[in-house]
Amino acid sequence: MNKVILMGRLTRAPEVRYSQGLNPMAVARWTLAVDRRFRREGEAEADFISCVAFGKAAEHAEKYYKQGTRIIISGHIQTGSYVNRDGIKVYTTDVVIEEQEFAESKRGNQGQQEPVPAGSDGFMTIPEGMEEEMPFR
Repeated sequence: MNKVILMGRLTRAPEVRYSQGLNPMAVARWTLAVDRRFRREGEAEADFISCVAFGKAAEHAEKYYKQGTRIIISGHIQTGSYVNRDGIKVYTTDVVIEEQEFAESKRGNQGQQEPVPAGSDGFMTIPEGMEEEMPFR
């Protein structure tokens, strides 16, 4: 099975090109910065994953994604190779996007958050006398 699910932020806006031919298709490429769960001293705190989307998914990325956008993607890993201008064989690894969605609201992406009442930790206060009715303690 070849299935990848990632959540991260775009390092820059997607680069979009259109294929040649009668029915040109959009091809979008971008790098997704995915935070590491566990960090070791001296190592990067994120992995940078190359992603590629085709067709409608690429058009969506072109229209809505920009640097810093937090998204969730699912797809599969595809490897390949090519010979560069210097005659050196270069190996590639990309995640081919099958599904994608925003991982936060537009408001959250701008660094704004919903207001929290002063003196509150963000949780609802339980009225007195309700402890016995709670399903867990």
